[in-house]
Amino acid sequence: MECVIMYRVWVVLTVWCWCVSRALCGPATESSRAAIWAKIAPYFSPPKEFAGDFGEYKSPLKFDDGTPVKTVADWQKRRQEILKTWHGIMGAWPPLIEKPRVAYLEKTHRDTFAQHKVQIEIAPDQRTIPGYLLVPDGQGPFPAVVVVYYEPETGIGQGGELRDFAYQLARRGFVALSVGFPNSLYYPSEARAELQPLSALAYAAANCYDALATLPEVDPRRVGIVGHSYGGKWAMFASCLHEKFACAAWSDGGVAFDESRPNVNYWEPWYLGYELGTKRKAGVPTKDNPRTGAYKRLVAEGHDLHELHALMAPRPFLVSGGSEDRPARWKALNHAVAVNKLLGHENRIAMTSRKDHSPTAESNEVIYLFFEYFLKHRKASK
Repeated sequence: MECVIMYRVWVVLTVWCWCVSRALCGPATESSRAAIWAKIAPYFSPPKEFAGDFGEYKSPLKFDDGTPVKTVADWQKRRQEILKTWHGIMGAWPPLIEKPRVAYLEKTHRDTFAQHKVQIEIAPDQRTIPGYLLVPDGQGPFPAVVVVYYEPETGIGQGGELRDFAYQLARRGFVALSVGFPNSLYYPSEARAELQPLSALAYAAANCYDALATLPEVDPRRVGIVGHSYGGKWAMFASCLHEKFACAAWSDGGVAFDESRPNVNYWEPWYLGYELGTKRKAGVPTKDNPRTGAYKRLVAEGHDLHELHALMAPRPFLVSGGSEDRPARWKALNHAVAVNKLLGHENRIAMTSRKDHSPTAESNEVIYLFFEYFLKHRKASK
């Protein structure tokens, strides 16, 4: 009899706790999400002078033969056409590694998360230089973000100011993987590279995604990617070319080809200008120092990065703009807005604007809120 009474008390307490949890935590989560949206919503609309302005870019909503894209089914075919074109020019990826190896080298504890020094298998017979996997305390699965930059220490707060994306996201409850360049930008080697360096880096990031997706602490449906400057280019190519990234933030990497801005330098051989047997001097292309490699062909055929942006649809992305990505870049971004509209989605493309190239506390806060809104408050997959 005593056991029965105790059991009934346990049931009542369990139900009561569940109800209290629902009453307190459920609405609070929705309230928090609404509060975040109120802060970031203004960035999802272009300034009035650029609203509906598509610039001189060729619409991605037209097939190569000029036929218009009118339906969702049409877009799926057009999407594959864009991917085929860009991979054909930059080099076709090797097959992705099904279960990339993660080597754990050492472990420390910081603030509210574990910090693992790791190496990730990013290509056949290639690994990253040692990077850092930050895992929050508590019970997962957690949302996750891949942080890409020149080297991984900056991402965890041991480098440039206001570039510690991995550290800040881990403090907010994200698993964060901070990685830097592989030992070589060229795959399989500079002497016989099969991929343009930016495409090779995107392939490496795609394998980093797969490495994260195998971890029990990570929800594979809620993985994003972020990078600044060179890392902004890297994050853009990775998220556009690998559709498993749920969302992305690109910080002032240059979201359109622009030879009036020397730092938007996609023409360099370490980006898209690699050409076997050809050496060009660094700098803006001129008659005496012409374009080379994939960049030369992309420009000659009228392609631009807005075609890659379109591949993100309907996944959201944020351009954290600075000196290289001014508000006029909305002319390129509006094409992705149009693709999302065709697919029945809105509020998928955002852009902030600051004066200088370097991130600010304000621009970074929008990045973190963006990931919280689209990843942290999204229901975890089973």
